[in-house]
This record gives sequence, C-alpha cells and structure tokens, in this order.
Amino acid sequence: MKTSTQHIIARNILRSAAVLALVSVTHIASAGPVKSVGQMTFADANTVVIADWRAGEIHALQLPPATSVAAKPFNLKNISTPIAKELHTDPDKLRFEDMAFRPGAELAYITVSIDRGDNVPSPALVSVDSGGKVAVVDLKKTPHTSAEIKSRPMADKRLWDMPEATLTVTDLVYHDGKLYVAGLSGESFASTLRLYDFPFTGAATATSIEMYHAVHNEIETRAPIRKMAIVSLNGEPTLVAAYTCTPLVTIPLKDLKDGAHIIGKTIAELGWGSAPVDMVTFDAGQGPMVLLINSHKSADLMSVPAIADASAQPGLATPIKWPNEPLLGLKSIFIPISGIAQLGNQNKEFFGALRRDAESGAMELVSIRKGAFLRLSDFVNEYDFADFKYPPNDNWHGVHQMLRTDEGYPDLAKRAIIP
Repeated sequence: MKTSTQHIIARNILRSAAVLALVSVTHIASAGPVKSVGQMTFADANTVVIADWRAGEIHALQLPPATSVAAKPFNLKNISTPIAKELHTDPDKLRFEDMAFRPGAELAYITVSIDRGDNVPSPALVSVDSGGKVAVVDLKKTPHTSAEIKSRPMADKRLWDMPEATLTVTDLVYHDGKLYVAGLSGESFASTLRLYDFPFTGAATATSIEMYHAVHNEIETRAPIRKMAIVSLNGEPTLVAAYTCTPLVTIPLKDLKDGAHIIGKTIAELGWGSAPVDMVTFDAGQGPMVLLINSHKSADLMSVPAIADASAQPGLATPIKWPNEPLLGLKSIFIPISGIAQLGNQNKEFFGALRRDAESGAMELVSIRKGAFLRLSDFVNEYDFADFKYPPNDNWHGVHQMLRTDEGYPDLAKRAIIP
C-alpha cells in the first residue's frame, strides 16, 4: 500500500497531537455513584470491575466472600423473568450488558440496564447460580473505588443510533496486577488502550493504536478493539485483539507506554461482516487456546502456539479478494457456537453462555462443555430417536452420555450406555 509524503506528514502531526492529549488521561476519583453498567471482569474472587460510561469511570466493587460450591452445569432456559422480578420490572425492560463468572463460586454476575420510562436507564448488577437463584447487588451500598477516564468521546456524537460515548470502554482484562481497558478516546486517533495499576493507585497510561484492516484495505485508527485476551507468545506477554469485520491483531504488552502511538500487527483476517462478541482463553487438555465468539458467523478457535507462529511473521499488508476469498493469515478452526450474547469461563470444564431463546425471546444461561463446543439438546438427529440402539463399536455413545447428563437429560443419557 502506497501513502503520499503529504499524508505521512499529516498523520505524524495528528499522532503527536494525540500523544499529547492522551498523556495522563486518568486519575483516581472519589467513589461516586454508579450511573451505568457495561463491560465487566473479575480482578480476584471478591472484586468485580465494571465500566461506567455515563460517569466516565471504572468502578472496582468489593463483594462479600462467597461460599465455595461444587461445579454444576447451568441449564436455565429463562433468566429474564426471575431477574426482572428481583429488579421489580418487566423482562422486556431489561438490556443485558455483560457477564462474568466469579472465580471459584459458580456464580454468574450480569450487568443489566433497566428501562424505567425515562431517558436514562437504571444500572443493575445481579448474580445467578446454577439453580436459578437471583441476587441483586446493591450498587449504592457496596464498597467500591473508582478511577476516572478522561479524554472521552463527546456526549453529543452518535454512531448510527447510539452515543459514541457508549464505546468509551469496549472490553476489560485483568492481568498481573494491571487492568487493561480497550475503547475510544475523544482524540483524532480514537482507538485507545488504557492501562491502570490495580488496585487503583493513581498511576495510569493510555496508548493510541492503529492497525491494518485487510477487508477495508485501510490503516485504521478510529475503530476500537472490541474483544481481547492476554497470552504468552514465545515468552512475551502479548495482547491478542479482535476488531469488527474481523481482523486479529497482536500487541506486545511492553509496547504499551503512556502517550505512545503504536501499530498493532494484523496476523489474521477472520471474515467480513461480523463483530466480536467475546474472547476467552482456556486449556481443555490440548494446550492453551483462544476462542473468539462472533455476532454473525461461527466461532473461531485458535491455539496459542499457532498465534505465536503467526505473530512472528511480518503481518498482513494486502487486502482480501472480496467476497470469494474472505480469509487471510492465521487459520482458525470454525466452531459451531453462534447466537451468543456473552460467553465466559465458568470453570475448568465449562463455558457459561448468555443467549436468547429464538422462540420465546427469553435470555438463557447455559453451560457448554469445553472441548465439545456444543449442546446436544440444540439439535435433533438419528441418535435421539427412542428406537435407536448404539452398536458395540460406536465412538460417540460416551460423549452423548456425558453431554446429555450435563444438559439435564439423565433418561436420555441412559440410552447411550452400551451393555
């Protein structure tokens, strides 16, 4: 791709302005009221961190200790109604924002916005256990500390029908005593990665980021990271970031310095016309993996060694051949997980997923076994008929028995036992 000398000079001037604007963009604020709830993550078993775009703050809530319980699959076909009941509203007034599982507690925490009939939705945080019990976290009484985000998008700017400021924080990741916060700033180079020492101490940095997007054939500085994870690539702690439409980018953590403007390395184009929904890391016995959930296509499964190999290469610099050849770079494995609103690591065995029931519209909270990457009860096939008998050499009966048990169908699980 060729860029004119004039364009390079202009871009460097803008970079310099962005760097100056981003230096020291955050500081510790007094723990003010929670005005909105969005992206969330757990820093430890008793600390949940929530982004509040209306207040322009990040809040760290200190939860009371939770009782440790045995792992059990979630098979909740309607959590909209019980959550609405506890929040004294109707299910259709709820907007589900994000979900994270509390480490060691087998509890899903969900941020919810409630339409009370005025222009500003009410924020709420609830927990749900595998039995469907809902508990509301009192946001006014729960102790918390806050960090302010400066250089935010202007409140009056809109993208389609939503305020641009809703993208002030698009994802949160806690790693090794630091909180990584992706989103937008109000500067010309809007895509920003903010970094906080945690617990909040007053030290914070912000880095503006650009990357090459093979679908658009553009160097992009505005579109924010949508989902991210931190992994070790050849011994180097590295941010793996996914953007809309769907480039995958790696950024060494050592490059994230206050006021810097950096170029992420695009290692894959995973398909146009979709947006990242969630990204999780896990190891189900076959080595460390990254799973990217998408809005309009199947999920992408990638091994960390494969990401490391791709990141060691020069990176993508040429466009895809749209639309017939939509992929470039690192090859992912297509995984049949779709229609997911949020996905999280429930425990070593299961993912937990928020998803809508296509017929009722109710929000479900269900477990998906790692390594299987599906729920058998979502499908009807030859094995499900009452007169089907597993032959002695069948390779699937053990898997079917396990998954049917997971999903709450013990009688069907018995059919998969070969005498």
